[in-house]
Amino acid sequence: MRNVVASFFSMAALAAAGAAVAQSVKVDGSSTVFPVTEAVAEEFQKANKSLKVTVGISGTGGGFKKFCRGETDIQNASRPITANEMKDCRAAGVQYIELPVAFDALTVVVHKDSPVSEISIDDLKKMWEPGAQGKVMRWRDVGATFPDAPLQLFGAGADSGTFDYFTEAVTGKSKSSRGDFTASEDDNVIVQGVSRSRNALGFFGYAYFEENKDKVKGLAISWKGGKAVAPSAANVLNGTYQPLSRPIFIYVNAKSLAKPEIRAFAEFYMKQAPKLVSEVKYVPLPAKAYEYNLAALQKGRIGTKMGGENKVGLTIDQLMTLEAKE
Repeated sequence: MRNVVASFFSMAALAAAGAAVAQSVKVDGSSTVFPVTEAVAEEFQKANKSLKVTVGISGTGGGFKKFCRGETDIQNASRPITANEMKDCRAAGVQYIELPVAFDALTVVVHKDSPVSEISIDDLKKMWEPGAQGKVMRWRDVGATFPDAPLQLFGAGADSGTFDYFTEAVTGKSKSSRGDFTASEDDNVIVQGVSRSRNALGFFGYAYFEENKDKVKGLAISWKGGKAVAPSAANVLNGTYQPLSRPIFIYVNAKSLAKPEIRAFAEFYMKQAPKLVSEVKYVPLPAKAYEYNLAALQKGRIGTKMGGENKVGLTIDQLMTLEAKE
């Protein structure tokens, strides 16, 4: 159990400052980011017992629909806000502060007893591209080195940022995928599906892989003719786990940030993220990144660093050099 984190953002202190304190902080969006935000919410609520933080899982795309209608205060996102979502937010008068919170090693998994231990991005493309539907139905259809067995695919649903990033990294275009696979926005459903079939392959965030290592096996990934690299925090940090390393984010509604309790939670998040990100098995950003995020909150730095698109193959160092734009 995590130790209770002492916070000067207590509700008593907020009330003493004359703040009108609401009863909840509403968060929704990515299942990948959920473990981080849930951990932060647990610690925050221990120090602020009268405040409820609700954390939903609608997928990144489903969450942005709510966020851009002004229905939530904070959006969990496993990929950057898209150009269309930026347009929707703008039309509704919703401004936001983009805060990268961690790096994820998006992990391709198979059954723990599968003979497969590594796979190339080219082979994943053969499995997942739209033209594979109805044609690539057995592992051997991908290549002669794979088992002569039925291929069962599990993956994130269409509202998931993980689906968007995976398809862009693997097939070359976001949402460009075969449709005949078992899809879910709940990563635990994918874990269960892959763990029950020796012939299955699926993908989800690294935290869920770490949590379920006894049930599934993570594959080493090769790209552009390079050697296969296993998913791990160390390989994310050294930049070798590509192209499935990716930043994950929260977006804070700038209007909500005017409420003391929302600001308190967002600032608490950035202060506690280094410890809690590691605890839930993602890769923390450098300390200066969280300092930058705190400054962004305090200065109201509106906009996105990502330009409305995924940046496949982005390293932590590259993320740090990007400038935010509205």
